[in-house]
Amino acid sequence: MIHAYAATGPGKEFKPFEYDPGLLGATEVEIQVESCGICHSDLSMWDNAWEMTVYPFVPGHEVIGVIQALGEQVTHLKIGQRVGVGWFSKSCMQCEWCVGGDHNLCATAEGMIVGRHGGFADRVRADAVWAVPLPTGISPEAAGPLLCGGITVFNPILQYNVQPTDHVGVIGVGGLGHMALKFLDAYGCEVTAFSSSPDKEAEARQMGADHFVDSTDGNALEKIARSLDFILCTVNVSLDWPTYINVLRPKGRLHIVGAVMEPVALPIFPMLMGQKSLSSSPVGSPGAIAQMLEFTVRHNILPVIETYPMAQVNEAMEKLREGKAHYRIVLVNE
Repeated sequence: MIHAYAATGPGKEFKPFEYDPGLLGATEVEIQVESCGICHSDLSMWDNAWEMTVYPFVPGHEVIGVIQALGEQVTHLKIGQRVGVGWFSKSCMQCEWCVGGDHNLCATAEGMIVGRHGGFADRVRADAVWAVPLPTGISPEAAGPLLCGGITVFNPILQYNVQPTDHVGVIGVGGLGHMALKFLDAYGCEVTAFSSSPDKEAEARQMGADHFVDSTDGNALEKIARSLDFILCTVNVSLDWPTYINVLRPKGRLHIVGAVMEPVALPIFPMLMGQKSLSSSPVGSPGAIAQMLEFTVRHNILPVIETYPMAQVNEAMEKLREGKAHYRIVLVNE
């Protein structure tokens, strides 16, 4: 039996829960969970904000742990190896996207916490392809948030060929944004942080921002018009999108990774005249995750975390709900 923490309805308290996972699939691994990061997506799923949650609901999709069992067809991993699993736990491995290395775009990819139980548990299962080995030299306790939040902001750097000479903006200095600042600084980019919280300026600069802009100050945004090559939006609320389009240089791109639920309204003419683009992306493929982990070790990059024992899941989730996480919360199995 797997022992976990589950909620029986939207926003309801997490209580001890156990379930029988059945026989281990031929391509699966069973992982003894050492730690599991908490992502805002766990909160959205807990509340059924995306209308796809199945209860009882066990969150957790930033899993770090040690392989305890291997399916009979798994040959590239071994018992005792430390791995990480993020938002996806399985993909078909046959469609053009999986075959082409973009497993995260597979139409039938299985979410770790969508219709199945996640990592707020002592053990969890995933397809071996999505269990990415952790390189030597990375902190197992701090690595969890990289598997979802980290790859969410790292993947666009790869997909859109961001250059070290680019001037890049990051909207939001939070769970996603603070990791984006660190990645882009290590890439060599000139980085501008946008935040509605001016008190975050000093810390944003410590994490790699060369410039800081109060996003509530329209004059400040006007002053930097046509200055950025790429803007990465990490917040999940609607903004004054035309203003940010105005901040882009010709051929610039506004890329949204925050789960904004409202339609994005943009005037086409300024985009057309400047050949500017709007785009978005999900988390990355297993290959992109492995590349990100290698990058984090090489540049000694880790998310800023605070830890809670797994048994204090309710306190940890409420802290996230109140917006008081600094900047990511990780649950640790004792």
